[in-house]
Formats: sequence, structure tokens, C-alpha cells
Amino acid sequence: MAIPLKWPVEHICGHETVHDLSHRPADRRAAFARWLAGRDCTDCWKASRDTDSASKAEWLAAKRAAEQQAAAEWATRFGMPPLEGPERALGWGERSRHELVTTAHTALVVEGTWDEADWAQLEEKARTVTLAGWWIDQRNSDGADLVELLDSATEQDLGTENPFR
Repeated sequence: MAIPLKWPVEHICGHETVHDLSHRPADRRAAFARWLAGRDCTDCWKASRDTDSASKAEWLAAKRAAEQQAAAEWATRFGMPPLEGPERALGWGERSRHELVTTAHTALVVEGTWDEADWAQLEEKARTVTLAGWWIDQRNSDGADLVELLDSATEQDLGTENPFR
């Protein structure tokens, strides 16, 4: 007898749904059906997710505020200049700069072979890049790549005619 492809599942919310589990290997369908039974059905899950958006928004706002405060304190402590750009990009740029520079310090000085003199030179280069958009663009970069990124960020690269950048 073949293992069924479609499994009736009674969800914890009380709804019964037939799930097509043909995309799962035969030996994993029963376990997945049991896992699904311990969850709300898709409709109930979406409804609860949509009604919970206020608490998620509050959580995200609190998280961003804490990140922003840490970035501002860091910028003051290490003499980083204020960033330039549209008002709505400034906070994001400050958080991105803080994260990238601190990640670079960890990679190059704490875990790497750099001394504080090498780091001071890189920190000076970082101070010359004041466009929030540049830091936002680099937000997913590896910390060890900051040297090369700052080397390529010349005045010519940073100039733009875009008033929204």
C-alpha cells in the first residue's frame, strides 16, 4: 500500500484541512502531518498574525530606538561626524555605520592582526564618509571588507546629483 499524498489534519484551532504532502519524502509525511496538527490552520494563523501587528510594531520601534541610542552614543564617543542625507535615512545610516564599523573592529583588531594604530587610520577614513546612503548600501557587507570599501569611497564616488540620496 502506498503512503498517502494528501493528509487530513485537524488543527489545534479546530479546523480540518487536507494537506498535499506530495512534496515531502514518504517517510516524513506522517511526522509533518502531526506537526501541522499542533499548529493553527493557515487562515487562523494569518488572522492571528494580522491582529498581532501592533505589538510587533511596538517591539520593532523599541528595538530601533535602542539601536539608535547605541549608535548615537558610539558616534559621540569615537568622534564620528553627523551623517548627511534625507531625514528618513539618517537614523538608518547611523545604525548601519555603527554596526559595520564595530564589526570591522572585531574582525580586524580583536580577532585579527591589526593594532590600534592601523585601526586609527581606518577610523579616520570612516569619518570622511558622511553620506547616510553610502553606509546603508554597505549594511550587509562583511566587517573585514570595510578597508576595501572605504578605499573605493573617494570623493568622486560619493558625489551625486540625486537630491534624495
